[in-house]
Amino acid sequence: MSDFLIYSGYLILLINLIFYSFSFFRKKNVNGLFVCYLAFSALMQYSMEIMYHLHTSNLFLSNVFIIGQLILLGLFYNSLFTLKSQKRFVGISLSAALLVLAMQFMMDWNQFLRFNLFAIALTSLLIVVYALIHFYNMLTETKSYYYASIGVVFYLLASTVLYFIGNLTHKLSNEFKFLSWELNAFLIIIYYFFILYEWKKSFSK
Repeated sequence: MSDFLIYSGYLILLINLIFYSFSFFRKKNVNGLFVCYLAFSALMQYSMEIMYHLHTSNLFLSNVFIIGQLILLGLFYNSLFTLKSQKRFVGISLSAALLVLAMQFMMDWNQFLRFNLFAIALTSLLIVVYALIHFYNMLTETKSYYYASIGVVFYLLASTVLYFIGNLTHKLSNEFKFLSWELNAFLIIIYYFFILYEWKKSFSK
């Protein structure tokens, strides 16, 4: 069951990348930073899968992914904002978060090589804040990337809570651990479907 969910997520992500890339290069109606985010996500997901099958630790790639996700989605939302104060907030908060993470890794390099809950929480919640600002702007502006942003908020909040629960209950049975990973794989599929629905509603015509 878990393999089915994982590989289904990979497939939907690849479909999203193909559709959004087509709209970007042929129709010029998709934000290039969002396409870069999808391409980066696909690269990281497939790289981690390959390393897993090679029996090589891929935990450091999870940190590369969450940091890259913060940068790309932060820049993406920054490109959607029109108010200078909002753009300044993104710039300052993004720089501050990267500085904090850099200091953490410098103080303890092993934090970069393991599952880092602090980095997950910091990057995820900051992206959620950017998405919520975008929702606020859409109250008086044209709705853009509405469904994709719903997916961002839904997945990042749910997965962060799930990671913390999993960490608090790490001493429980392996069955419970597998259940939490299967649930996360299911949440990713829902997230990717929100992105796919965004393409259908906004960019397929």
